[in-house]
Amino acid sequence: MRYKSKRTQGYVVFAVTGVNTVSFAIDASQADTKDLLGFAVERVDPVANERYFMQGYKVFRSLVPFPEPNAGVSTFEHPVQSFVWDDFSAKPGQAYEYLFHPVKGRPKNLERGDPVSIKVRTEPLFSTATHDVFFNRGVASSQAYTRRFGNERPDKMKPAKRKAAEEWLSRKLDDAIFAFIDNAKKGDTLLCCFYEFRYLPVAERLKAALDKGVKVRVIIDAKKNESTDKKGVFHESFPREDNLATIKDAGIPKAAVLRREARASVIQHNKFMVLLKGVAETPAEVWTGSTNISSGGIFGQTNVGHWIRDGATAGKFREYWKLLAGDPGSHEGDDASTVRKENADLREGVEELLDVPTSLDEIPDGITPVFSPRKGLAILEMYADLVDGAGHLACITLAFGIGKQFKAVLKDHTSRSPLTFMLLEKKDAPNKNSKQPFIAVNAKNNVYKAWGSYLKEPMHQWARETSTRSLKLNEHVAFIHSKFLLRDPLGADPLVVTGSANFSEPSTNENDENMVLIRGDQRVADIYFTEFNRLFNHYYFRSVTEVMQSGNAAANDQESLFLKETDAWLEKYLPGTLRAKRVETFTRMEGISPAP
Repeated sequence: MRYKSKRTQGYVVFAVTGVNTVSFAIDASQADTKDLLGFAVERVDPVANERYFMQGYKVFRSLVPFPEPNAGVSTFEHPVQSFVWDDFSAKPGQAYEYLFHPVKGRPKNLERGDPVSIKVRTEPLFSTATHDVFFNRGVASSQAYTRRFGNERPDKMKPAKRKAAEEWLSRKLDDAIFAFIDNAKKGDTLLCCFYEFRYLPVAERLKAALDKGVKVRVIIDAKKNESTDKKGVFHESFPREDNLATIKDAGIPKAAVLRREARASVIQHNKFMVLLKGVAETPAEVWTGSTNISSGGIFGQTNVGHWIRDGATAGKFREYWKLLAGDPGSHEGDDASTVRKENADLREGVEELLDVPTSLDEIPDGITPVFSPRKGLAILEMYADLVDGAGHLACITLAFGIGKQFKAVLKDHTSRSPLTFMLLEKKDAPNKNSKQPFIAVNAKNNVYKAWGSYLKEPMHQWARETSTRSLKLNEHVAFIHSKFLLRDPLGADPLVVTGSANFSEPSTNENDENMVLIRGDQRVADIYFTEFNRLFNHYYFRSVTEVMQSGNAAANDQESLFLKETDAWLEKYLPGTLRAKRVETFTRMEGISPAP
């Protein structure tokens, strides 16, 4: 939900709530900011009957010249020097009051002014609404994990500590998957379609559903794609062997399993379930998103699960499931003519399931599914156009780089164009094997990027971190695995695109994939927006640090690790700066709710 405070001492606070995250911006355009040192942020929790100042991450050097790694600091003494701030520690479905105290004076003699109060309510984790959205934490590379679990691998922990670590990492994403399965009653049907099906507790939950009288059918990627690498090492089919082993270990009968084996060179990349109610098998609900059924998917890399309670959408997913259940496409041993025909028939079959839009004007309010593989790149080009044509703001997560369709439209943007945030698995850089010229999009195009990275060495109060690879949770995509796009998320008509498909040509033309376009639902947009902020802010700091260290500049920029001791920090909010633009995205937002 979206909130706005009353103007106090010239300040106005804006807030957007998700489930666990609240994003704030402060409009100081009519305030006296001379000698402003920042804001002491106080939170009132009426449920716990607590009132306290929030923790910060930077300190005044004159007060703490040698901060200890992982040392907590209070914004009461070390204020937030920003007009954009986020609380990542909120609880679902709860009312809070936040008080932003302007702080002036000097570090050893602070003067706290009258606070600006704003009351908010977070979204519930589980509801009966059309949509529920579940993000895992996706930041194993963090100070919080280091403080709590000492960079230790979960599988090397004692049971109680491992449970605590996995609960912290998953943030109930696994519980949401279990809840969707448990929602099926005797006589209902669950149609499942998974790329990776390697997390035994989910398989066991499906077996329990079978045992209580739910009809369960599971399509898995079972493609034979054995290979030998350059060193002569043989690699078994992935994820076929793991998937089949999990099914066996869970005791799921063969009659409940359908193997997707056609087109072994591409992947069955879906991760969805469809709930059909009763003997009539009435379509009711869908589980979708980016989360593979694996430990790495649930506890490691960034992922989202999306629960949709809409019969029409469930019906479309059911038809897609039925098409894939026949294992369409070319098979091993087919001649060239048959390969072309079978693969063309598959794409035509997918496209006949429903009409999909190719421009914003064609996207209706509500939910529009998109399935792959399909012919041409019209849908991918539309995604690029959605980013290109945003009124104020576009956000996108990209696990496999920035596709040429996006760079083609963004390269002509200027600093006056809509603000675009990109969250990447790795830094955007030239590919030595590519014959295409590298196109850079950056701040001059009003594009700002963060990518998967972590603090490899301690820096003042920041301790050394680890990665999901070191934790043995992920090998390939270690950080950013979610696949979603937000167009003007804080506007009156937000658009969210989310699902299993990377924004790439293979995900459009070759892989089995699903996406949903959700138009006009501000609640859904708010949840995705606040989670994007959480992830982008986390990795942006680390990305900048990585660049500094690679250029041996870290030693010359130690001052940036401390709070400014005058109002010099305000220079970062001059008109046209990134920080000023971020504040503007909040001050322009529509759909303000009354205080709870």
